[in-house]
Amino acid sequence: MESKSAALAFAALGQETRLDLLRALLTAGPSGLAAGEIASRLGVPASTLSFHLRALEQAGLIAATRQGRSLLYAAQIGRLRALMSFLADSCCDGAPERCGDLATLFDHPGERHSMAIFNVLFLCTRNSARSIMAEAILRKLGDGRFRTFSAGSDPSSDGPLPAVLSQLKALGHDVSPLRSKSWQEFARPAAPRMDFVIAVCDTVNGQACPDFGETALTAAWPLPDPAKFTGNAVERATLINEVCAALHRRLAIFTSLPFASLDRIALKARLDELADPHALAAR
Repeated sequence: MESKSAALAFAALGQETRLDLLRALLTAGPSGLAAGEIASRLGVPASTLSFHLRALEQAGLIAATRQGRSLLYAAQIGRLRALMSFLADSCCDGAPERCGDLATLFDHPGERHSMAIFNVLFLCTRNSARSIMAEAILRKLGDGRFRTFSAGSDPSSDGPLPAVLSQLKALGHDVSPLRSKSWQEFARPAAPRMDFVIAVCDTVNGQACPDFGETALTAAWPLPDPAKFTGNAVERATLINEVCAALHRRLAIFTSLPFASLDRIALKARLDELADPHALAAR
């Protein structure tokens, strides 16, 4: 980063409201926040907020993407890291051991703070197979970095398919928290705010999907319905295992994405890519 560019960034941050604004966006992570929510959190008028947003955008510290009628703002983590590295480049004249904790702070910014934890909701019509599998798989793969949920537009009154639960158990997944439930549970005011909402079926019975908030990134990963598999028990188990493997492959890539360095547009593109089996095969 050049001195002129760094000076512009530091000048943009030289105001209390802008510092609070940037901290709020860092808390929100790559999902970002809508301008109205930022104004509410900071308690500033919309006109004042617009002025500060523009200043931070011009400095490259935040960026806006459009979702429907709203603009969502997110911190540009790569730019912030470059700014911190600019300060550290000449630390102790090339002898970082003399910088003590300062060098560690700049060299490993992500290790000094807790990693962001994302809420992920998987949807399918009956919430009895595919979304249940995805919930269990991500809970295990995510290693505490994701809170996983699943729901359906017309949840099964019989609960998850026994064959699906058996397969998950055989693979070492904890099935005790898994249950079939309506997606309306996650549209209530007290429900956790979702960062990602991923549909894993072809349709949702024509029902209008609830509003999970402006900040939720959505994707569709259509997969065959295990409830419709035919054949003997071994053949059905084989097909269920294939669906499970397909979800595991997608979610393993999903958990390895560099969330801190991707803006909303890039993150949405990555999610959409994971629906394409040809793209998966190329990885």
